[in-house]
Amino acid sequence: MGYMEYIRARGKHAWRDKNAFVMFRDDVLNPITKSFCAAKWYNATIWLETGKTASCHHPPAHKIELPELEKDHRALHNTYKKLIQRKAMLKGQRPKECEYCWKVEDISDQHISDRVFKSIIYSKEEINKIGNSEWYDFVDLKTVELSFSRQCNFACAYCNKDFSTRWQKDLKENGVYQNLVTNGARAYNDLTEFDTYHEDSESNPYIQAFWKWWDESLKDSLQDIRLTGGEPLLSPTTWNIIEKVKTDRPDLSFSINSNLGVKDELIDKLIEASKKMNHFSIYTSCEAYGKQAEFIRDGLDYNKFIANLVKLIENANLESLNMMMTVNALAIFSITEFLNEMTKLKNKYGARFPALSLNILRYPDFLNISTLPKDICEERATALEIWLDQNKTNNKLLNHERDSIRRLIDYLQEIKRPHYKADDITNRVKDLKSFLEQYSKRREKPLEGTFPEQFLGWIRDK
Repeated sequence: MGYMEYIRARGKHAWRDKNAFVMFRDDVLNPITKSFCAAKWYNATIWLETGKTASCHHPPAHKIELPELEKDHRALHNTYKKLIQRKAMLKGQRPKECEYCWKVEDISDQHISDRVFKSIIYSKEEINKIGNSEWYDFVDLKTVELSFSRQCNFACAYCNKDFSTRWQKDLKENGVYQNLVTNGARAYNDLTEFDTYHEDSESNPYIQAFWKWWDESLKDSLQDIRLTGGEPLLSPTTWNIIEKVKTDRPDLSFSINSNLGVKDELIDKLIEASKKMNHFSIYTSCEAYGKQAEFIRDGLDYNKFIANLVKLIENANLESLNMMMTVNALAIFSITEFLNEMTKLKNKYGARFPALSLNILRYPDFLNISTLPKDICEERATALEIWLDQNKTNNKLLNHERDSIRRLIDYLQEIKRPHYKADDITNRVKDLKSFLEQYSKRREKPLEGTFPEQFLGWIRDK
C-alpha cells in the first residue's frame, strides 16, 4: 500500500498522523536526495494569460519563452528554468527558488515542509520513475493549476496587476505607488508590462498550446486540475474547460479557486456544475476577520463571504472546501478570530469543510510578517499558542493544520528575512508604512478603527 493510499484508508484519522508524513519523507523522498520534490516534475501552476509558470505556489513565477513553446507545447511546464532546478534536486542541491521549504525544514527535523505535502499525493512508483530519470526529460503533468484570465473583482493588498484587472485599473487611473524602494515593490510602481498580457481567447499562443497538449496527452495523464485567476468564474474559458472535463475525463479530480465574491447567479451556476462531476472541490481565500479581512481583500464583503461558504457546503456536491490563508503582516492581528470562525464551520459540517492551509506570504517581502516589530511578533505568537492550547481536544482540527499553526508560531519567533532576495529590514519597514498610507487612501479604507493601536502606533512612528 502506498503512503497516500494508507492515508486514505485510515480516513479521517490519517491526516492527524504526522508519522505518515515523516516516514514518507524519510522512506521515499530523501533516498533520492534530501532536496527532492516531486512537484518540480508533476505539479505546476500555469498563467496562460501572462505566459508564466511555477512548480508550486512558493517559487516566484517565471516566463515561458515562446521559442521553447514553438518547439514543444509541453514547454508550458517543462521550461529550461525548471529543468535546471530538477537537475539541482537530483544532485541533492537546494534550488534557491524553493527556500520556503528549506526554511521550514531547517527549523527542526520534525517540521514537515510543503515538499512532502506536494509529493505524497503521488505513488512511490511514480516518484521513483522521475527520481531515476534524466534531468532534461520532459514529463506530462499529473496536477495542474490553470489561469486563463486576470479578470478579477478584487484587488487584494498582497496581489498585483499580474493577477487582477482591478489592480491594473487602480494603477492606470491613479498612477503607480510612490516612494517604494524594495525589489518586491516593483509590481506597484511599474506599468511597463501591461502590453505583454494575452487576452483570454483562442488567439493566445499559450492557450493554443494548452489545448494541443490536452488533446495529445494531458487529458490522460492528469489526476487533478484546478482553475485559478484572477477570478476564474468571470472567465468564459472556465466554463469551456468544465465542459471538456465532463466529456473527456468525468473521473478527473476538479477544483476551482474563487474569492466567492461574484454575483449569486455565478455561485448557483457553480453549484449546478458540481453536481455533474465525480470529484469536485472548491478553494477560496481569507486569513483575517471582519473589517481587517475587508481591508486586506479589497472587494470582499465578509458577511457575504461567510454566507456563500455555508451555501456551497450545504448545496454543492463537494469533496472538500479548502480555505487558503495567505498569512501576511496585516492578517496576523485577527487570525485567531478567523480561526474561531472556521472552527465553528468545521464543528458543524466536518473537518474538511473547510480544510485550512496556512501559507506564509513572501512576496511582496514588505508585507511578510517578519517586517513587523519583535514585540508584535511575540505577542501574536503567544496568542496562537493560547489558541492551539484551547483547541487541543478538538478532533475536527486536522494534524497538518495544527502543524501549520505551530510552524507559523515558530516563524514569528525565529525568521527575520522572508527569502534570500528580500531587502533589509529598514527598507521593508519603510515600504510597508508607505504602501499602507497610499493603499488606505486609494481604497478609502482607514487604518484607524481597523487595526490595533499597538500596530497603528508603530506605523505612525516614522
